[in-house]
Amino acid sequence: MSDNQLSHINQRGEASMVDVTEKAVTQREARAEGYVTMKKDTLTMISEGKHAKGDVFAVARIAGIQGAKQTASLIPLCHPLMLSKVQVEFEPQPEQSRVRITSLCKLAGQTGVEMEALTAVSVAALTLFDMCKAVDPGMSIEGVRVTEKLGGKTGHWQGTQP
Repeated sequence: MSDNQLSHINQRGEASMVDVTEKAVTQREARAEGYVTMKKDTLTMISEGKHAKGDVFAVARIAGIQGAKQTASLIPLCHPLMLSKVQVEFEPQPEQSRVRITSLCKLAGQTGVEMEALTAVSVAALTLFDMCKAVDPGMSIEGVRVTEKLGGKTGHWQGTQP
């Protein structure tokens, strides 16, 4: 298969899970980011831990970790992976009235962890939205992307700022 072909489509054009049987086990990691933009008052409330529902970042962090672990159940052709590390972090950015969410996923395996890193950020962002929607229904989730990956055939890849 050439590098410009879709990896999850077989020769007949049907959806197909990639066969990684012959791929070497290597250390792999991926990082992703995304943003939740909100009203300044909402950002202040959750940054200061004053939300009536409790610590929004703690709940969203656990949700992001759980999301990464469930990626194969959510994305049909993803391989179930034995993740060795999932990290989810939040960075309030008051000047842009948003929260930057970052994730790191690692493992020793035969396939990459980009989808798990993206899922961690996405589920954390959705949880943050869910917990705050009653006070700020106009929030938006933006810019979810892979920022870096290491390991595998392609080695080290780092994204550029959009």
